[in-house]
Amino acid sequence: MEIGVPKEIKNHEYRVGLTPSGVRELVAHGHKVLVQAHAGQAIGFSDEQYLEAGASILPDAESVFARAELVIKVKEPQPVECRMLRPGQVLFTYLHLAPDPGQAALLVESGAVAIAYETVTDERGGLPLLAPMSEVAGRMAIQAGAHALEKAQGGRGVLLSGVPGVPPARVVVLGGGVVGLNAARTAMGLGADVTILDKSLPRLREIDNLFGGHIKTLFSSQSHIEAAIRDADLVVGAVLVPGAAAPRLVSRSMLKSMPPGAVLVDVAIDQGGCFETSRPTTHQNPTYVVDGIVHYCVANMPGGVARTATQALTHATLPYALALADQGWRAALMANPHLRNGLNVCRGRMTHPAVAEALGLPYVEPLLALAQSE
Repeated sequence: MEIGVPKEIKNHEYRVGLTPSGVRELVAHGHKVLVQAHAGQAIGFSDEQYLEAGASILPDAESVFARAELVIKVKEPQPVECRMLRPGQVLFTYLHLAPDPGQAALLVESGAVAIAYETVTDERGGLPLLAPMSEVAGRMAIQAGAHALEKAQGGRGVLLSGVPGVPPARVVVLGGGVVGLNAARTAMGLGADVTILDKSLPRLREIDNLFGGHIKTLFSSQSHIEAAIRDADLVVGAVLVPGAAAPRLVSRSMLKSMPPGAVLVDVAIDQGGCFETSRPTTHQNPTYVVDGIVHYCVANMPGGVARTATQALTHATLPYALALADQGWRAALMANPHLRNGLNVCRGRMTHPAVAEALGLPYVEPLLALAQSE
């Protein structure tokens, strides 16, 4: 199979779909990998390294999309990339379609087969291709939030750890999943006063046992959220409903109760955001202020540490990429229900229930869509 790796074109996105070591594995399985020139150069993966791994270097994205049977990316395709897709071509990347009807319409129109990293599952009900970026984003949320809290950045001028005689910052994390746990762990490690909220009591017990009470836990109710953020210096939004739009947990009216200069970091912005006042920002212009509260809503947070993130992502996606290439996309999806859960669009049909519901589009069961695509 011919596998294409185009250069990412989203604002300040330096990650790349495959590392040279990932290319080498695919080539060893008899596949041809086509990498766009300079696709990984910004993070230290040179064209020479890709050539040594067995890839062919193509001059532009048009060349990659024109030849590839399977396109492996990182971020959702931009409109110009969607228009390069063709019927039956397979796209394997993050999609986050629920809050993006424009992208969904272009993917449906393309006739391509779009498999989303963020809805692939595993035997334990986890999201193995979202997990590595969630780990990165959770840890980065505290790093970014700490910086935004500095007075020169518009924040309160509060140090997360405090100093002897001065209390630490109060950090509230909404959601106890992978993002939330990594955010809470990082904040605790820096010495902050951390509270995490989640709707799952078993998850809260697990967190309490894991950290020995060093992180406070609260059941996520509207009353508890309102009380928790009232005195918070930093609030991290880390909620996720796989494939669906994120629930709005903090309304604009609730901002008035927060201390001026407090910071919101919305890691759920890829799925529409969990604060009413959230809107996507970029690494170039990461923050804005609403009612005196600093908002950090960068839609590709792991892109800020692109080398680490690319390596972590390739380690997670490579087994699935090998299955798609070795078995053929249809056979691989038929054989593996967890990979099949990643199928969002199949030749003009919406095949993920949560995505279809969020977009108000007809849903077609994946197995039926696969059978009809033969």
